[in-house]
Amino acid sequence: MRAATLDGDVLCWDEVLGDIAPRPVPPKRFGTVVSCDGPLVEMAGLPVPVGTMCRIATPGGGETFAETVGFRDGRGLLMLLGDSLCLEPGALVRAEGQPGSVPVGEAFLGRAVDGTGAPIDGGPPVRSLESWPLAGRRESALARSSVAETFDCGVRAINALTTLGIGQRMGIVAGSGVGKSVLIDMIARHADTDIAVVALIGERAREVSDFVSRHMTGAAAARTVVVAVPADHAANLRLRGAEMAMSIAEYFRETGRRVTLIMDSLTRVAHAGREIGLLLGEPGAARGYPPSALSRITRIVERAGNSRMSGGAITGLFTVLADGDNHDDPVVDTARAILDGHIVLSRDLAQRGQYPAIDVPASLSRVMHDIVPHEQVVAARQVRSWIADYEANRELVLMGAYREGADVAVDRAMAMNPAIRAFVSQAAEEHCTMGDSLSAMLALVDEAG
Repeated sequence: MRAATLDGDVLCWDEVLGDIAPRPVPPKRFGTVVSCDGPLVEMAGLPVPVGTMCRIATPGGGETFAETVGFRDGRGLLMLLGDSLCLEPGALVRAEGQPGSVPVGEAFLGRAVDGTGAPIDGGPPVRSLESWPLAGRRESALARSSVAETFDCGVRAINALTTLGIGQRMGIVAGSGVGKSVLIDMIARHADTDIAVVALIGERAREVSDFVSRHMTGAAAARTVVVAVPADHAANLRLRGAEMAMSIAEYFRETGRRVTLIMDSLTRVAHAGREIGLLLGEPGAARGYPPSALSRITRIVERAGNSRMSGGAITGLFTVLADGDNHDDPVVDTARAILDGHIVLSRDLAQRGQYPAIDVPASLSRVMHDIVPHEQVVAARQVRSWIADYEANRELVLMGAYREGADVAVDRAMAMNPAIRAFVSQAAEEHCTMGDSLSAMLALVDEAG
């Protein structure tokens, strides 16, 4: 059908109507549950990529989440993000969201969420149009810039004796109940950073609640994101929480900001990977850990660091739980090999009342010598020597087997021990800047003459 316009042109109404007609909407596709073996669900009729989030209908109009982890014989393998209660054969499954992507952005600042991005702080849903690959964006090794600036964590012993750098990946190694949670709490409160992303993976729900109540109020909340998945949640949800925290940190690094990422704990991430690997039939290699569980640690740690393109940085602090105080545990070994240093917490020092219970001679920052003045290196080496001499001869002194004057270095270490203990000890609420830490250490060395 045609009609003449005022200027004499001929208008084709069929073309106009074709332009404004609604486009056909593709039909929604559903799959069905075929089998369920614990947290592993087999689905038929809905081919979706690995990493896709799915909703499974439950009786009474409810739904449960699952993540696509693989496929076999044309059927998808899903892993539940919750319990398998009320799941029934033939339940409808539908995919949602972008496969392998998670929401990120400014809307997450000041919020506490779980591994799916759902709020756990009682606030409204987090609305964000930004997304980021859950597994991160792989970059060339040359796209990372070197660690060149010091990172002020607010803890005197670390600032002075085991100095961190912006973009460094550092491990905090400790057994259970030695004070690693208190130490990361101090760093989260006092660190000099633009953004703080805290991932509480596999920890007690009480610790999550306490951390959120302390840090998600006041001015500090505006720069903080908490991703928390307690120990009673599904293994793949714990893994997803760790990867989501990394994705949020990567997004802020891409905007040119300096991010402090604190993950507590890397060991719980490995435990979750072990559960999934054994469930999928992977053989346990190193003390029951399948290869995929340990390689996942490497992938997560490698996502932190400096970006040459954006100028942003992710300074990663990863706690590593030494099961049974065994520092030769496969997770500890793997983390120590890939990290840029480690801070060791000692149960013996904690029992003596020293907090934070940092074992200074056993702790190491691999970038310290490149980023601090020479006078700090010399002073730190002297203090480390005194601490090592004291610890090596402490038992002899207590037993009365050492005579004063037998060794000048040991005598000096014994005399300096009270001042050194006062220097490395710090209350949780006390904030010590990098400048104050260096001044205190130089004064300590000068006092000894």
